[in-house]
Formats: sequence, C-alpha cells, structure tokens
Amino acid sequence: MAKVLDELAERSAVGRDWYVTSKLAALALCSLGILLLVTLLQVSFGAYPLTLGEAWATVFDPAILLNGDVWHAFLLSGDTPEWFTRRQLVVWNIRLPRILVGVLVGANLAVSGAIFQIITRNELASPYILGVSDGAGLVVLLTLTAFSGLLPLLPVLAAAGGGAAFLLVYVIAWKNGTSPVRLVLAGVVVGTVFGSVQRALFFFIDNLGVVMSAQTWLSGSLLGTDWAQVRIALPFTVLAMLLAFAVTRELDVLLLGEETAESLGMPVEKVRFAVAGIAILSTAAAIAVAGLVGFVGLIVPHMVRNIVGSDSRRLLAGCLFLGPTLLVGADVGARLALSPIQLPVGIITGLVGGPYFLYLMRKKEKLGEV
Repeated sequence: MAKVLDELAERSAVGRDWYVTSKLAALALCSLGILLLVTLLQVSFGAYPLTLGEAWATVFDPAILLNGDVWHAFLLSGDTPEWFTRRQLVVWNIRLPRILVGVLVGANLAVSGAIFQIITRNELASPYILGVSDGAGLVVLLTLTAFSGLLPLLPVLAAAGGGAAFLLVYVIAWKNGTSPVRLVLAGVVVGTVFGSVQRALFFFIDNLGVVMSAQTWLSGSLLGTDWAQVRIALPFTVLAMLLAFAVTRELDVLLLGEETAESLGMPVEKVRFAVAGIAILSTAAAIAVAGLVGFVGLIVPHMVRNIVGSDSRRLLAGCLFLGPTLLVGADVGARLALSPIQLPVGIITGLVGGPYFLYLMRKKEKLGEV
C-alpha cells in the first residue's frame, strides 16, 4: 500500500511540474507574440510611415539579418553600410535600436526585481522601492552633468551607486536581523534622500539643454536611444542574466527562510549580498541607458509568480520574457498616445504600476511576504 501511495505521489508531482512548465511555455509564447506585434507597430509609425508588411519585410530582411558585416557595424561601432536604403536606415538605425534597448531594460528590471523580492522575502521589494534605482541614478546624473568623460563606464558607476544605496538600506534596516517592513521603509527613506540630492543638482546646471536631457532621463525614457546604448547595456545584461540563472538553487534556499537556510549550511548574509550584487548590476545596466523607469521590477515578478509559482528558475525565465514585452509595449503607448508628442516610458509604467501596487495592498492579508 505504501509503495502504491509513493508512486501516486510521484506521478502527481511530475504532473504538477509538467503543468507549471506548460504554463511557463505559454507565457513565453504569448510574450513573444505580443512583443513581435508591438515591434511592428513601433517600426511602422513615425515621421516616415510604413505599412505592417513593409515593416515586416525590413525587420526580417535576410540581407541584413544574415550579414556579419552589418552586425559588426551595429555592435562594434562600425560605419553603417552604404547600400542601406532610406527605409532600412530609418528602421535599423533609429527604430529597432530603441526596441532592443527596451528589451534589455525590461529584462534587467524584471529579473532584478524578482531577485530583490526573493532575497528580502518581500513581494513589495524592487530596485525602485529599495533605493537602488535612486542610488544608481544619482551617480549616473553626476556623470552626465559633470563627468561626461566617464560615460563608457556608466554601467559600472551606476552599479557602484546602486550597491552603496542597497548597503545603506540594509544598515538602516538591520536590528538583530531585518524584516520586510523595515527594508521597505529604509528603502523609501534612502530613495527620498537620494532623489532630493538629484533634484538639487539642477540648481547647479547652467546649460538648459543638459537640464532638459537630465529631466527626461530622470523620468525614464527610451527617446533618442540608438546602437550606442545597445552596446553599453548588452554585455552587462548578458553577464547579469548568466549569473542570475547560476544562483537559482541558492535563491530557492533563501526562500525557505534564514533559519532553514542556515540549518542547511548556507552562509545566509554572504549569499544574500552576493546575489544582491547581481541584481544591482542588472539594475545599473538598465538605468545607464534608460533612466529611472519605475514599477517594472515590482509588478512583473508578481505577475509571473501568479502564473508559474515561486520556483526561482521558472520565475526568472518568466520575467525574462514578460519584462521586455511590458516595457516595449509601454514605450509604444508612450510614443503613440499623444503623437507627435512622445511621453517618457517611465510615465506609462508609473500609471500602470501605481494602481497595481494599490491592488497588491488591497488583495494581500500578509502584505510584504513572498
């Protein structure tokens, strides 16, 4: 009898695993389908309009997709091929880079948000709420306005600022350990202080053009992004994603709680800080090219968790698909909602993320626990 029950339990576990995997696959396919649709919309509309058919033919032109010299030019700062037509120049030099930056930023913010929520065991944690975005943003703003010669090091500098902010949040929240509520409150305090310093910097900038550029950046925007931003964000994004998926086992153990993790032999604090470093690097790569885009790191992990559960590998994989779709979709809305005026994408994510945050507060009985 016991053997039969064990076999039934094993079959049930396998069935649940297959069911959750199929839900993840459905999420990935739906996200890719929506991303393809919004990509075609983004490519089609503008001062140089295209039909959806023309957009499809230009984006998937094999003469470009399969040409190594073209990709060498795009990714290694080479010259654009002389044989490009006007349509190809508009699509591949202006519109597609903006979409690719949106994909990288969305993936980075969603994955970093999921990691922060796991290591703090707090579903309200995100790079924005924990002060990491404001810490990284302050360093980026200083670089843009006063140390422009350091622009090639922007993601590294942003990571340093985000790391300093997270360390400060952790020190403030520490009192014989931390709690979800203290971490969130400390993050709000640190973010507010750093945000105030950012606004104070504007009083010391004389160049109106720099002021407008910095203000757009603080709002979170993909306007004006090109292959230079892709080259900045891509290597750090790839590194952060590889590291994130390499520590999914540690993330699963952290979800069990500190006492259980320590009983299994894990040095909890060391692992937590190491994994936080991955999330900070991911956040910095996004902030360096798109500015302070809020709420993506909060709402995407929660949406994915509702679909595939709390398993870290599936959660990160789902964020990797849904994050880019949400951000690129929001950017299409920001670009077309009041055309020809283009809103910063951070405004759209804020309009969506704010009500969703309130929804979380109303729905959860134990607010703040993963």
